[in-house]
Amino acid sequence: MLTRRKFLKLCMQSGLAFSLAQFLLNDLAEALSAGKIQKLPVVWIEAGTCTGNSISLDNSIDPGLKKILLDIVDLRYHWLFLTAQGKQAVDALEEAVQKYRGEFILIVEGAVVTRDHGKYNYVLPGKENDFRTGMEVIRWVGQEAKYVMPVGTCATHGGPAAAYPNPSGSIGVGEFLQRPVINVPGCPAHPDWIVGTLVHLLYYGLPELDAVGRPVMFYGKTIHDLCTRRQYFENGIFAEQPGQAGCMYRLGCKGPVTYADCPKRQWNNHVNWPVGANSPCIGCASPDFPDGMSPFFQHLPDIRLPGVVTSPSRIAKALGGLTAVGITTHLTASIISGRIGKNMTDGTKEKTSLPARMPEDQIMEKLNRILDSQEAFRKELQPQKTPQALQDDENQASDKK
Repeated sequence: MLTRRKFLKLCMQSGLAFSLAQFLLNDLAEALSAGKIQKLPVVWIEAGTCTGNSISLDNSIDPGLKKILLDIVDLRYHWLFLTAQGKQAVDALEEAVQKYRGEFILIVEGAVVTRDHGKYNYVLPGKENDFRTGMEVIRWVGQEAKYVMPVGTCATHGGPAAAYPNPSGSIGVGEFLQRPVINVPGCPAHPDWIVGTLVHLLYYGLPELDAVGRPVMFYGKTIHDLCTRRQYFENGIFAEQPGQAGCMYRLGCKGPVTYADCPKRQWNNHVNWPVGANSPCIGCASPDFPDGMSPFFQHLPDIRLPGVVTSPSRIAKALGGLTAVGITTHLTASIISGRIGKNMTDGTKEKTSLPARMPEDQIMEKLNRILDSQEAFRKELQPQKTPQALQDDENQASDKK
């Protein structure tokens, strides 16, 4: 059977899908047939999500989705991939949770919507003409699973679903369940990250995780460390606008504070990635995406304190370290992006601080003003009647009287 050391080496190479197809699948089939390992049952629940991570998995090339489902995992429930619907689908889920209690992997795609007891995110029909919320189902299935694997940044840390002002009260799965999880972030997560993590669980059990629960084999280095344009940064050659050659740092690239192997792995069947397409990384695999990575096209600061200049590389290390001792990345990134964020690298435009959090009544007041302005604009768009038409309306009203 493939050694863990060789497996990790394959995972850290570019083009994991090719490596899996060439080296792993035959070995996996032999191990399964010999009874050395057993396919792990998988239950996949979608909560507050755009379904992007399911689509990303569907885009896996080699192994393709069919091979993943038939040869790597035993998928017991996924509403998108099931042929059963309604009560049959719910029965399949309940049977899987009961039959494989303590043995299956729960994959959650999407944030946990908690506002008003989760009623803004129904995921299953109930037993008496009602519906079950994502919050309820994740709590139920999560306590019975051997491993919980949030996939995509919404599931790992709230992501875009939890972006300010977060009216749905969305949070990450780990925060909600208060149990250890294996976070596979990204917006969406790369199919290799999903498949590689599943195969490690199948072969060797829990992979090595970093301070925020991500597999080190995929999230062990920053994009800046792996970037194919790193030499531009070292030589001080910076792009002035998107589309130009050069380092994207001054255009807002979040590579220095984002841990992922995108430069080596690349996307769309290992063809390209944002910086390769002359666009900055927006830090979608970061725990504080999108709020802490915004504005996307304003660059990270060199933090200047009395006698100290802190680089983005040190910021990245500080984020990981602070998270490890329990300080939320949201607070950290708010400090960096807010008050400290005014101290920018020389020669660039000063970045304004993020707005302070507003009480709910102020948020509602702003929303009402927006709705009022939209109504006024809608009225302006209505066709204006001519004086003759107005006179005709008055005559018709008089005749009715």
